[in-house]
Amino acid sequence: MSKPNIVFMISHDTGRYLSCYGHQVPTPELDRLAAEGVRFDEYYCPAPQCSPSRGSILTGKYPHNNGLIGLAHLNFHIGEDQTTLPMAMNEAGYDTTLIGFSHETIGEEEKGTYSSTYKLGYQNYLGIEGSRAPQVAETAIEFLQKKANEPEGQPFFANIGFWETHRSFDEYDNVKDDISQVQVPPYLPDTENIRKDLAQFHGSVKVLDEAVGRIMRTLKETGLEDNTIVVYTTDHGIAFPRAKGTMKDAGLETALIMYSPKLIEGGRVINELLCNIDIMPTLLELADAGIPADIDGRSFASLLREEKKPVRNDFFCELTWHDKYHPMRGIRTSRYKYVKNFEDGPKIYMPVDIHRSISGPDVREEFYVPNEPEELYDLEKDPLEYTNLIDDPDYAEIARELRTKVEQWMSSTDDPLLHGPVEGIESAKWAEEARYGRAYIPGNK
Repeated sequence: MSKPNIVFMISHDTGRYLSCYGHQVPTPELDRLAAEGVRFDEYYCPAPQCSPSRGSILTGKYPHNNGLIGLAHLNFHIGEDQTTLPMAMNEAGYDTTLIGFSHETIGEEEKGTYSSTYKLGYQNYLGIEGSRAPQVAETAIEFLQKKANEPEGQPFFANIGFWETHRSFDEYDNVKDDISQVQVPPYLPDTENIRKDLAQFHGSVKVLDEAVGRIMRTLKETGLEDNTIVVYTTDHGIAFPRAKGTMKDAGLETALIMYSPKLIEGGRVINELLCNIDIMPTLLELADAGIPADIDGRSFASLLREEKKPVRNDFFCELTWHDKYHPMRGIRTSRYKYVKNFEDGPKIYMPVDIHRSISGPDVREEFYVPNEPEELYDLEKDPLEYTNLIDDPDYAEIARELRTKVEQWMSSTDDPLLHGPVEGIESAKWAEEARYGRAYIPGNK
C-alpha cells in the first residue's frame, strides 16, 4: 500500500470540550470519530495560548526552542532555521496543503502577520476569509473530491484549520443551547453570565462538529478514507476564565482523536501522558518519513500499534507573551504540577478577550489578587489545582525535584527568561483597559 494520506483538522480554543470527553454539548460527529478511532485522554499542549502551541505542533519543539513564544501577529515567529511538519512532509514526497485558519509565522518581522502560509512549508494554500467552519469545510470537500479524481500516486498532507471555537461567540447565538441545560465547569462559579457565555460557546462547538462531519462523509464517499489517517485536535483549553492563558490543566488540556479504518485499530482510549510536541514525530513515523534529530517531541506511534511502553513521564510547559507579558515556566507529571512565576501579576491571568467577556467580571475579584512565586499541586488529590503545596513540608522533596528539572531545562535550552524580561508588544486592547482603569495592576482590581 502507498504512503497514507494525512488529514489534520485543528480547531481554535476547544480544549476537550466535546461530549466524547464528558461535556454536555452535542458533538455527534466528533463522538463518532472518537468511537470508531482512538481517543487520547491525557494529551496536553506545552503553552496555553494560540500561536506558541500551534508552533509546537508544527516543529515538535517547545515554544522558546523554536522561537514562537507569543502571538504571531504581535511579531513573534518560528526561527527560519527550523524544520516544520509540512517541510518534513515535502521531503517525504507528500503534497502539502493548508486550508483555512493558521496562526503561525516563520521569520516574519511585520506586526499584523497572522500566518506565513507558504513559508511554513505548505506547497498550496487555500485561504478562506474568516476561516469559519462551514466555508472551510466546503473548500476542504472540494479539495478532497479533486484529490479522489487524480491518478493514484503522490500522497497528500492537508492541514485544515477552523476559526471555531475562538471568541467572540455572539455570531452563534442562533444555534446556542438553552442556558438552563448548560453544565458549568467545576472551576467556574455558576452565574447567569457564565451560563449565557457557555450557551453561545456551545453553538460554536456545534458548528465545528457539523463541519468535521461533512469532511468525514466526503472521505468515505470518495473512497479516500481507506488510505487516510485523520487527526482532530485543538491548540489549548477553552477561552474561559481559569482555562486558556493559564497553566492549569483546563488551559493545557487538548483533545486528540486519530482515525483510519484500515491503518489504526479503532474503538480505543489511550491514557498515556502525551504533549502536542509529540504529534510531529508521530505523523512522520506513520508516513515513513525522516524525523529531525533535534526536536523535543517523541513519537507515540508505538501506542497506536498497541505497544504498552510509556512515551514520556512528564512534559514542560511555558507562557511568555500572549496579549500581555506573563512569564511562567513549569512541568507536569502524571501526578504533580510545578509552576514558577517570573513576574508579579494576577493569581489567574486572563487574556484580554476573556477579561472583557461577559464571564470576566464575575471572577475578576477572585482572580486579580497577587500571584505567588512558585506553585505546586498534587493533581491526584486536587485535580482543580486550588491548594498550593509549595510550602508544605510533606511535599518538599517533590518541589525540590521538579524545581531542579525546570531549572536544568531552562539552562540547557538557554531559555530567554534567564537573560531578563523578554521584550514584546502588548495588545492595544490591554492599553485601552489600563487607560480606563479596568486592567490588572498589582494591588488593584
